[in-house]
Amino acid sequence: MIHTKTGSGRRILTFPAVQPCESISIVTLLDSLIQLAGDILTFKSKRFSTNKQSFRETLRRIQNLVLVFEEIRIRVGTPRRYFHHDSAAVLSLKEIHVIFQKLKFLVEDCTGDGARLCMMMNSDQVSDHLRVLTRSISTSLGAFPVASVDLPSEVNDLVDLVVRQTRKFGVEPETNDIRVMSSVNRILALFSNRVSPDPDEINLILDYVGIRKWGDCVKEINFLGEEIAAERLDEKKKKKKNSNVRVELLSSLMGFICYCRCVILRRMERDDHHHHHNVDDSVKDQDLIRGLKVEDLLCPISLEIMMDPVVIETGHTYDRSSITKWIGSGNITCPKTGKTLASTDLVDNVSVRRVIYKHCRTNGIVLTSIVVGRRRKTQDDVVPESLAAKGAAKLIAKFLTSELLNGGEEMIYRAVREIRVQTKTSSFNRSCLVKAGAVSPLLRLLTSGDSKVQENAMAGILNLSKHVTGKSKIVGEGLKIIVEILNEGAKTETRLYAASALFYLSSVEDYSKLIGENQDSISGLMKIVKGEDYGGSAKRNALLAVMGLLMQSDNHWRVLAAGAVPILLDLLRSEDTSGELTADCLATLAKLAEYPDGTIGVIRRGGLKLAVKVLSSSDVSPAVKQHCVGLILNLCLNGGRDVVGVLVKNSLVMGSLYTVLSNGEYGGSKKASALIRMIHEFQERKTGSSGSVDPSLQRGRFVHAW
Repeated sequence: MIHTKTGSGRRILTFPAVQPCESISIVTLLDSLIQLAGDILTFKSKRFSTNKQSFRETLRRIQNLVLVFEEIRIRVGTPRRYFHHDSAAVLSLKEIHVIFQKLKFLVEDCTGDGARLCMMMNSDQVSDHLRVLTRSISTSLGAFPVASVDLPSEVNDLVDLVVRQTRKFGVEPETNDIRVMSSVNRILALFSNRVSPDPDEINLILDYVGIRKWGDCVKEINFLGEEIAAERLDEKKKKKKNSNVRVELLSSLMGFICYCRCVILRRMERDDHHHHHNVDDSVKDQDLIRGLKVEDLLCPISLEIMMDPVVIETGHTYDRSSITKWIGSGNITCPKTGKTLASTDLVDNVSVRRVIYKHCRTNGIVLTSIVVGRRRKTQDDVVPESLAAKGAAKLIAKFLTSELLNGGEEMIYRAVREIRVQTKTSSFNRSCLVKAGAVSPLLRLLTSGDSKVQENAMAGILNLSKHVTGKSKIVGEGLKIIVEILNEGAKTETRLYAASALFYLSSVEDYSKLIGENQDSISGLMKIVKGEDYGGSAKRNALLAVMGLLMQSDNHWRVLAAGAVPILLDLLRSEDTSGELTADCLATLAKLAEYPDGTIGVIRRGGLKLAVKVLSSSDVSPAVKQHCVGLILNLCLNGGRDVVGVLVKNSLVMGSLYTVLSNGEYGGSKKASALIRMIHEFQERKTGSSGSVDPSLQRGRFVHAW
């Protein structure tokens, strides 16, 4: 059984047929049968991936049955012409109707895109299904009371012929199917030993199953990824001995198809490749459905692409696992708006799921989710489940790296695009490419005069910057050029990829220091934050990189020198205060305000007044309030009594702080509690009821808070 769901929600090689209702008339039933048979016959012109000859014979018999049903329809349509055997006839036709439904599902599975190789490798199972359905037609048709219907003799003969043929029909795996399966298994064995197979043999396999283009491989990979996830999620399957065997086979087939995409069909389908990574046009055309942007496909909680998007009462969309965890922790508010939820019902966002599916298909992303214990494991974490898949990945990495080093302009162009896809697919692929030596030639391509080559090379470097060894090689050889791309990249996307790469590289303290020492790195990031041509997602990515650099204390003054404070405050004044960008701006300002010079910069430019305004607003998210409290606390610690005095004068501050205190899930309760204590101590000192003052309030009296 194949457990991957199709767009209709039906799993491949499952047949959820519906019994016709009890009261259905024979005329209506015949009309439906004729229509259903016609639907099945539309597959005559399509390419079957397995059991080709058996399906052709079956479709010929369905064509004969259409003639029989049409003749019966004419006869029974005459008033009172048909009565005595009405119930027996209806029962027989109902059984055939159910068989036809199942047969339609089967032909859909064997002709549909995405599962061709998998169906080929399961040809024996397909044969079993086809044999059972065909013989069931013989049984049900044999029970039809033909003698009671005044049919022409040639039609009666046709009925007898179909009954005999379907009864004797023995469907077995065909010779060509067996030959192709043997070839696939032979190639998988070569992969296990890291031996490159004969391209001609692979082309024969692909031609037989109907995989002709690069895009066909993407569909196959998505299908196999979903199939592996379904196997892992099936608790009953886990208890069976053959579960791991099946996952191993699926993983091997995925390795086979990836090899075909990268090494074999990539030479044939430049147009598919060109279309695939034209992010400016293709993604924009396909993903802007119903006003959605690509950044709308990210979950506001996890900031990862949503695997199971759902809508809550406020109309905002989240990934099911993230919002379920949020609600399960006792939160009854919308994470984005902070509004209390009257209902915690989750509704599938079918439109967004469809956009995500298109986006992933176009970009060669395998979108799967596997539950491991209490943690959801994404495809990015999955190591190939078989030696063949691992061997194929290593051969692919070696081939693509060789293309970068030794190929001509066209070869390099295609190789760098494939590397972009491979590095995005899984951490194992990234490891293989790093070990194969792909980092150095990719860095050299960043100086290419071809903007598309530069973009794809930078995207590949971004993905490789997530790998431990990749980080070391990138910083050692290419930090300077990445900063140059950040500031002068030919395309907006290329500059954003450079910013994201710096974020991943800055996670290592030594690298963060090196990045900060490059005088153009922080200024380049702040240019994105300030730029009007960049969207909210781009600004957030740049801010994340800045925050990463601020983890290294030596970079603090550098960020201030780059004009971060006025840029962030201006951005706060122009932004919707409920958005994620607002939270990121406040978090960055709070980090800067941990030091006196940062506090001075924020207060002198009206940052305290703005922070109090945001904190007192009723329509901001808990995350925004948390970072707002963190900023105000740091301003108080470094600004002293003047800052606390401003808070005391605002009657809304205490209520807002108690709200944050009660919603402690964001970790802001301790900071809110500290601020409340400061305010109380300030008031007690003012009224003379306490002789002791918190030492933190003695500092920074030189600061004019308002």
